[in-house]
Amino acid sequence: MEKVEKLQEKAKNIRRDIIEMLGHAKSGHPGGSLDLAEIMAVLYFDVMKYDFNNPQWEDRDYFVLSKGHAAPALYAVLYEGGIISDEELLTLRQVGSRLQGHPDRKKLPGVEASTGSLGQGFAIANGIALAMKLQKKNNYVYAVLGDGELDEGIIWEAAMSAAHYHLDHLIAIVDHNGLQIDGPNDHVMSLGDIGAKFDAFGFEVFHVDGHNIAELQKVFATAKEVKGKPVAIIAKTIKGKGVSFMENQVGWHGTPMSDEDFAKAKAELEE
Repeated sequence: MEKVEKLQEKAKNIRRDIIEMLGHAKSGHPGGSLDLAEIMAVLYFDVMKYDFNNPQWEDRDYFVLSKGHAAPALYAVLYEGGIISDEELLTLRQVGSRLQGHPDRKKLPGVEASTGSLGQGFAIANGIALAMKLQKKNNYVYAVLGDGELDEGIIWEAAMSAAHYHLDHLIAIVDHNGLQIDGPNDHVMSLGDIGAKFDAFGFEVFHVDGHNIAELQKVFATAKEVKGKPVAIIAKTIKGKGVSFMENQVGWHGTPMSDEDFAKAKAELEE
Protein backbone atom coordinates (compact mmCIF):
# COMPACT_ATOMS: atom_id res chain seq x y z
CA MET A 1 0.00 0.00 0.00
CA GLU A 2 2.89 2.36 0.68
CA LYS A 3 3.94 2.16 -2.98
CA VAL A 4 0.37 2.84 -4.13
CA GLU A 5 0.13 5.89 -1.86
CA LYS A 6 3.43 7.26 -3.17
CA LEU A 7 2.23 6.85 -6.76
CA GLN A 8 -1.08 8.52 -5.91
CA GLU A 9 0.85 11.48 -4.53
CA LYS A 10 3.02 11.52 -7.66
CA ALA A 11 -0.12 11.58 -9.85
CA LYS A 12 -1.44 14.50 -7.81
CA ASN A 13 1.86 16.35 -8.30
CA ILE A 14 1.64 15.68 -12.04
CA ARG A 15 -1.82 17.28 -12.11
CA ARG A 16 -0.56 20.31 -10.20
CA ASP A 17 2.33 20.67 -12.65
CA ILE A 18 -0.03 20.43 -15.63
CA ILE A 19 -2.28 23.17 -14.28
CA GLU A 20 0.71 25.36 -13.42
CA MET A 21 2.05 25.08 -16.97
CA LEU A 22 -1.26 25.66 -18.70
CA GLY A 23 -2.29 28.47 -16.38
CA HIS A 24 0.86 30.43 -17.10
CA ALA A 25 0.76 29.66 -20.83
CA LYS A 26 -2.93 30.59 -21.12
CA SER A 27 -2.96 27.98 -23.86
CA GLY A 28 -2.87 24.23 -24.30
CA HIS A 29 -4.93 21.10 -23.63
CA PRO A 30 -5.99 20.55 -20.02
CA GLY A 31 -8.62 17.79 -20.35
CA GLY A 32 -6.60 15.09 -22.06
CA SER A 33 -3.47 15.89 -20.06
CA LEU A 34 -5.06 15.69 -16.62
CA ASP A 35 -6.64 12.30 -17.29
CA LEU A 36 -3.21 10.70 -17.86
CA ALA A 37 -1.77 11.45 -14.41
CA GLU A 38 -2.11 7.98 -12.89
CA ILE A 39 -1.01 6.21 -16.07
CA MET A 40 2.09 8.39 -16.32
CA ALA A 41 2.93 8.04 -12.63
CA VAL A 42 2.72 4.24 -12.71
CA LEU A 43 4.68 3.93 -15.95
CA TYR A 44 7.57 6.23 -15.12
CA PHE A 45 7.87 5.69 -11.37
CA ASP A 46 7.06 1.99 -11.10
CA VAL A 47 6.90 0.02 -14.36
CA MET A 48 9.43 1.32 -16.87
CA LYS A 49 13.17 0.81 -16.83
CA TYR A 50 14.14 4.47 -16.96
CA ASP A 51 16.89 6.72 -15.62
CA PHE A 52 16.02 10.43 -15.49
CA ASN A 53 19.73 11.17 -15.05
CA ASN A 54 20.48 9.38 -18.33
CA PRO A 55 17.44 9.63 -20.64
CA GLN A 56 19.45 8.14 -23.53
CA TRP A 57 20.33 5.02 -21.54
CA GLU A 58 20.59 2.22 -24.08
CA ASP A 59 18.65 -0.31 -22.00
CA ARG A 60 15.72 1.97 -21.16
CA ASP A 61 12.10 1.29 -21.93
CA TYR A 62 10.59 3.74 -24.41
CA PHE A 63 7.50 5.93 -24.02
CA VAL A 64 5.74 7.51 -27.01
CA LEU A 65 2.94 10.01 -26.46
CA SER A 66 1.02 9.46 -29.68
CA LYS A 67 -1.67 11.93 -28.55
CA GLY A 68 0.96 14.65 -28.63
CA HIS A 69 -1.39 17.47 -27.66
CA ALA A 70 -1.26 16.05 -24.10
CA ALA A 71 2.39 17.12 -23.93
CA PRO A 72 1.94 18.80 -20.51
CA ALA A 73 1.45 15.33 -18.98
CA LEU A 74 4.84 14.23 -20.35
CA TYR A 75 6.53 17.48 -19.37
CA ALA A 76 5.15 17.12 -15.84
CA VAL A 77 6.80 13.69 -15.55
CA LEU A 78 10.11 15.02 -16.88
CA TYR A 79 9.84 17.87 -14.36
CA GLU A 80 9.17 15.44 -11.51
CA GLY A 81 12.23 13.48 -12.66
CA GLY A 82 14.47 16.56 -12.70
CA ILE A 83 14.96 16.97 -16.46
CA ILE A 84 12.93 20.19 -16.48
CA SER A 85 13.66 22.98 -13.96
CA ASP A 86 11.17 25.07 -11.96
CA GLU A 87 11.81 28.05 -14.22
CA GLU A 88 11.52 26.11 -17.47
CA LEU A 89 8.23 24.53 -16.42
CA LEU A 90 6.57 27.93 -16.79
CA THR A 91 7.80 28.43 -20.39
CA LEU A 92 5.24 26.09 -21.99
CA ARG A 93 4.37 27.16 -25.55
CA GLN A 94 6.67 30.20 -25.47
CA VAL A 95 8.82 31.01 -28.47
CA GLY A 96 12.21 29.35 -28.08
CA SER A 97 11.11 27.10 -25.21
CA ARG A 98 11.94 23.38 -25.23
CA LEU A 99 8.38 22.84 -24.01
CA GLN A 100 6.47 23.28 -27.22
CA GLY A 101 2.74 22.62 -27.62
CA HIS A 102 3.59 19.16 -28.95
CA PRO A 103 6.68 17.14 -27.94
CA ASP A 104 9.85 17.76 -29.96
CA ARG A 105 12.53 15.08 -29.59
CA LYS A 106 15.20 17.39 -31.03
CA LYS A 107 14.65 19.94 -28.28
CA LEU A 108 14.03 18.04 -25.06
CA PRO A 109 15.83 15.00 -23.59
CA GLY A 110 13.30 12.37 -22.57
CA VAL A 111 11.07 12.89 -25.60
CA GLU A 112 11.43 9.76 -27.74
CA ALA A 113 9.31 10.93 -30.69
CA SER A 114 7.99 14.20 -32.07
CA THR A 115 4.24 13.69 -32.08
CA GLY A 116 1.04 15.61 -32.64
CA SER A 117 -0.05 14.53 -36.11
CA LEU A 118 -2.57 12.02 -34.83
CA GLY A 119 -1.72 8.37 -35.34
CA GLN A 120 1.89 8.83 -36.33
CA GLY A 121 3.19 8.28 -32.82
CA PHE A 122 1.79 4.76 -32.74
CA ALA A 123 3.51 4.00 -36.06
CA ILE A 124 6.79 5.34 -34.64
CA ALA A 125 6.35 3.16 -31.54
CA ASN A 126 5.97 0.16 -33.87
CA GLY A 127 9.25 1.06 -35.54
CA ILE A 128 11.06 1.33 -32.21
CA ALA A 129 9.63 -2.02 -31.04
CA LEU A 130 10.59 -3.71 -34.31
CA ALA A 131 14.13 -2.32 -34.08
CA MET A 132 14.45 -3.63 -30.53
CA LYS A 133 13.21 -7.03 -31.66
CA LEU A 134 15.67 -7.22 -34.54
CA GLN A 135 18.48 -6.27 -32.18
CA LYS A 136 17.26 -8.95 -29.74
CA LYS A 137 16.89 -6.40 -26.97
CA ASN A 138 14.54 -6.71 -24.04
CA ASN A 139 13.24 -3.12 -24.03
CA TYR A 140 9.51 -2.44 -23.87
CA VAL A 141 7.79 0.31 -25.83
CA TYR A 142 4.72 1.97 -24.31
CA ALA A 143 2.51 4.16 -26.50
CA VAL A 144 -0.41 6.27 -25.26
CA LEU A 145 -3.18 6.78 -27.82
CA GLY A 146 -6.25 8.97 -27.54
CA ASP A 147 -9.57 7.29 -28.28
CA GLY A 148 -10.43 10.08 -30.72
CA GLU A 149 -7.07 9.39 -32.35
CA LEU A 150 -8.39 5.95 -33.30
CA ASP A 151 -10.37 7.71 -36.05
CA GLU A 152 -7.09 7.87 -37.99
CA GLY A 153 -6.42 5.11 -40.51
CA ILE A 154 -2.71 5.04 -39.72
CA ILE A 155 -3.56 3.61 -36.28
CA TRP A 156 -4.98 0.47 -37.86
CA GLU A 157 -2.18 0.18 -40.41
CA ALA A 158 0.24 0.27 -37.48
CA ALA A 159 -1.88 -2.28 -35.62
CA MET A 160 -1.66 -4.69 -38.57
CA SER A 161 2.10 -4.20 -38.67
CA ALA A 162 2.50 -4.80 -34.93
CA ALA A 163 0.58 -8.08 -35.13
CA HIS A 164 2.36 -9.20 -38.31
CA TYR A 165 5.78 -8.78 -36.71
CA HIS A 166 4.66 -10.26 -33.36
CA LEU A 167 5.76 -7.18 -31.44
CA ASP A 168 5.16 -8.58 -27.98
CA HIS A 169 7.21 -5.80 -26.38
CA LEU A 170 4.82 -3.15 -27.72
CA ILE A 171 2.12 -2.07 -25.25
CA ALA A 172 -0.50 0.41 -26.46
CA ILE A 173 -2.53 2.26 -23.85
CA VAL A 174 -5.78 3.76 -25.16
CA ASP A 175 -6.84 6.79 -23.11
CA HIS A 176 -10.56 6.10 -23.38
CA ASN A 177 -12.32 9.19 -22.01
CA GLY A 178 -15.10 9.18 -24.62
CA LEU A 179 -14.54 12.76 -25.79
CA GLN A 180 -12.59 14.48 -28.55
CA ILE A 181 -12.21 18.05 -29.75
CA ASP A 182 -15.52 18.19 -31.64
CA GLY A 183 -17.66 16.34 -29.10
CA PRO A 184 -18.40 12.82 -27.80
CA ASN A 185 -16.75 10.09 -29.83
CA ASP A 186 -20.10 8.50 -30.64
CA HIS A 187 -21.28 11.75 -32.23
CA VAL A 188 -18.11 12.42 -34.22
CA MET A 189 -17.16 8.90 -35.31
CA SER A 190 -18.49 5.91 -33.43
CA LEU A 191 -15.65 3.63 -32.32
CA GLY A 192 -17.78 0.63 -31.45
CA ASP A 193 -16.08 -1.96 -29.26
CA ILE A 194 -12.46 -0.76 -29.11
CA GLY A 195 -11.21 -3.88 -27.37
CA ALA A 196 -12.87 -6.17 -29.93
CA LYS A 197 -11.23 -4.19 -32.74
CA PHE A 198 -7.74 -4.54 -31.31
CA ASP A 199 -8.44 -8.22 -30.65
CA ALA A 200 -9.45 -8.66 -34.30
CA PHE A 201 -6.20 -7.01 -35.36
CA GLY A 202 -4.22 -9.59 -33.39
CA PHE A 203 -3.61 -7.87 -30.04
CA GLU A 204 -3.95 -9.26 -26.54
CA VAL A 205 -6.48 -6.89 -24.96
CA PHE A 206 -6.94 -5.79 -21.36
CA HIS A 207 -9.36 -3.32 -19.79
CA VAL A 208 -8.53 -1.19 -16.75
CA ASP A 209 -9.68 1.78 -14.70
CA GLY A 210 -7.14 4.36 -15.83
CA HIS A 211 -7.25 6.13 -12.46
CA ASN A 212 -6.79 3.10 -10.21
CA ILE A 213 -3.11 2.78 -9.31
CA ALA A 214 -3.26 -0.82 -8.08
CA GLU A 215 -5.19 -1.96 -11.16
CA LEU A 216 -2.72 -0.22 -13.44
CA GLN A 217 0.23 -1.88 -11.71
CA LYS A 218 -1.42 -5.28 -12.12
CA VAL A 219 -2.37 -4.85 -15.77
CA PHE A 220 1.11 -3.67 -16.78
CA ALA A 221 2.67 -6.65 -15.01
CA THR A 222 0.29 -9.00 -16.81
CA ALA A 223 0.87 -7.28 -20.16
CA LYS A 224 4.62 -7.90 -19.91
CA GLU A 225 3.96 -11.65 -19.66
CA VAL A 226 2.25 -11.78 -23.08
CA LYS A 227 4.33 -13.54 -25.73
CA GLY A 228 4.05 -13.51 -29.53
CA LYS A 229 1.59 -10.63 -29.93
CA PRO A 230 1.31 -6.94 -29.08
CA VAL A 231 -0.84 -5.69 -26.22
CA ALA A 232 -3.61 -3.08 -26.10
CA ILE A 233 -4.75 -1.78 -22.72
CA ILE A 234 -8.08 0.07 -22.87
CA ALA A 235 -7.90 2.50 -19.95
CA LYS A 236 -11.23 4.07 -18.97
CA THR A 237 -10.53 7.63 -17.92
CA ILE A 238 -12.31 10.87 -17.07
CA LYS A 239 -11.29 13.81 -19.22
CA GLY A 240 -10.14 16.65 -16.98
CA LYS A 241 -9.80 14.30 -13.98
CA GLY A 242 -9.00 16.05 -10.72
CA VAL A 243 -10.47 19.47 -11.54
CA SER A 244 -14.21 19.36 -10.88
CA PHE A 245 -15.34 21.92 -13.45
CA MET A 246 -13.25 20.28 -16.19
CA GLU A 247 -14.27 16.67 -15.62
CA ASN A 248 -16.18 15.10 -18.56
CA GLN A 249 -16.47 18.49 -20.26
CA VAL A 250 -15.58 18.40 -23.94
CA GLY A 251 -15.05 22.18 -23.92
CA TRP A 252 -11.90 21.72 -21.85
CA HIS A 253 -10.18 19.77 -24.60
CA GLY A 254 -8.16 22.83 -25.57
CA THR A 255 -9.74 25.85 -23.90
CA PRO A 256 -7.38 28.36 -22.22
CA MET A 257 -7.93 28.96 -18.52
CA SER A 258 -8.90 32.40 -17.25
CA ASP A 259 -7.08 33.67 -14.17
CA GLU A 260 -10.16 32.72 -12.14
CA ASP A 261 -10.20 29.19 -13.58
CA PHE A 262 -6.48 28.86 -12.88
CA ALA A 263 -6.87 29.89 -9.24
CA LYS A 264 -9.86 27.59 -8.73
CA ALA A 265 -8.09 24.58 -10.31
CA LYS A 266 -4.96 25.14 -8.21
CA ALA A 267 -7.03 25.40 -5.04
CA GLU A 268 -8.84 22.12 -5.78
CA LEU A 269 -5.58 20.28 -6.39
CA GLU A 270 -4.12 21.57 -3.10
CA GLU A 271 -6.96 20.04 -1.09
